[in-house]
Amino acid sequence: MAKAIVYFFTALMAVLFVDQIIKIVFLEGYVYEHSCFTLSLVYNKGVAFSMFAFLGENLKYIQVLLIGGVMSYVLYKKDILLQYGFPLGLVIGGGISNLLDRFRHDGVVDYFHYHCGFDFPGIFNFADVMIDLGVFLILIISWKTQER
Repeated sequence: MAKAIVYFFTALMAVLFVDQIIKIVFLEGYVYEHSCFTLSLVYNKGVAFSMFAFLGENLKYIQVLLIGGVMSYVLYKKDILLQYGFPLGLVIGGGISNLLDRFRHDGVVDYFHYHCGFDFPGIFNFADVMIDLGVFLILIISWKTQER
């Protein structure tokens, strides 16, 4: 059990730390243009693709409840933590980092816009990628567990 907790909190803290460091670079004004992508600061007032931006200030408090609820459930249900500790750390670390942005900058700090071959409709950040990776790993682990 101790190993799962270490994996969980290590992933959570690593994502939080790396994401916030990268965001500092863009908050300081870094911009890079390439034929396939652009790196520049954008504040996302909503969630994915700016959905729910109409909730304004309330969105961050809803997210506090959601992340707090998931954290409580994960720490309460030890078997979930044992099975999915690392990927859950990625998901929750990314969620906390983006939530921290909402309180510090009034929106999530996004910076990566892909536009090679097609114009991807969203701009995202490292935390978003880690959340997606964590969900993907949870699905793979679940699938492999069901096969057994």
